[in-house]
Amino acid sequence: MIRRLALLGTLILAAAPALGQGIGALKGHDSDAPVDVSSDHLEVQDKANRAILTGNVRAQQGDLSLAAPRMTAAYLPGQNGGDPQIQRLDASGGVTLVSPSETARSSFAIYDLNRRIITMIGGVTLTRGTNKVSGGRMVYDLNSGRATMDGSAVGGGSAAAGGRVTGRFTVPKRQDQPQSR
Repeated sequence: MIRRLALLGTLILAAAPALGQGIGALKGHDSDAPVDVSSDHLEVQDKANRAILTGNVRAQQGDLSLAAPRMTAAYLPGQNGGDPQIQRLDASGGVTLVSPSETARSSFAIYDLNRRIITMIGGVTLTRGTNKVSGGRMVYDLNSGRATMDGSAVGGGSAAAGGRVTGRFTVPKRQDQPQSR
């Protein structure tokens, strides 16, 4: 069991490149950088090739962090005694993804490490400064740096928004100009 926990720690730290340097800068993030994970409890289900982390779970890589009450790491067993290879991280129970410039919140998040895609589902909000966009699902492609958001019909966003993506953006402040007479 201790060997399994050590392998899991290596798996998560070495192979979970889910988190880079901010939503706007994730396109070029270093997928080989280590990820630090902490939780109140860890359960390894070796026969199912997964590990379940519960209680104040936090995954951190560089300046980006992912926090949730629960995360599941799905992995493939190591070949010829090698380290397991993580394939996917699922976070649930109220997820917060934070970069230096943005914060995204949702009910669930899925990080597909092979495809390099982070999907946030259920009441998604993305905030940058005073700007805010809300919807039902956000998909962030780390390869292209492109994020797309869908309305509530897809992922359970706000019913008040009528199933649409909504947003509020600041505009530049204008200096008072003299009025002509």
